Amino acid sequence: MARLKKFYQDEVVPRLREELGRENVHSLPAFDKIVVSMGVGRAMQDRKILESAINDLTQLTGQKPQICRARKSVANFRLREGMEIGCRVTLRGKRMYEFFDRLVSLALPQVRDFRGLNPKAFDGRGNYNLGLNEQSVFPEINPDKVKIPQGMNITVVTTAQTDDEGRLLLKEMGMPFRKEGEGGRR
Repeated sequence: MARLKKFYQDEVVPRLREELGRENVHSLPAFDKIVVSMGVGRAMQDRKILESAINDLTQLTGQKPQICRARKSVANFRLREGMEIGCRVTLRGKRMYEFFDRLVSLALPQVRDFRGLNPKAFDGRGNYNLGLNEQSVFPEINPDKVKIPQGMNITVVTTAQTDDEGRLLLKEMGMPFRKEGEGGRR
């Protein structure tokens, strides 16, 4: 069993029960999935950029990414329908907990000038989105082999019904949110 899943069951569930005033374990918020995606617009000119993004995402998640294709043609961006422009991975179960553990304990502290995550980046249904500017903050990626720093979007999908429940779950799981009143980008 993943360390973080055991932590959720043993320590977080009792605190959520007390905080939310619910007895039923299934009504408490939990992780559903984590989606990690990389948009690689420069892949239109060079296929190797997409291949390196796929290799990096495979190393980070332990799972082969799905290639995303353009849905529409956009003349201003020289984009044609069906062109490969990114990749994504959907993590569930043990891999999801292990990735979240590495994200919170190893990758986020490596981000330069990190002051905490925005506590308002929820979507209205308890799901959290965050973006990283480069993939080399993860220890699995060798920074010497990274030719082009590539950003990524990470979406943590929860079973929470509201943003407050999702925020409470992520805070209990160790997500380093910025304190209210602290500065930072908006």
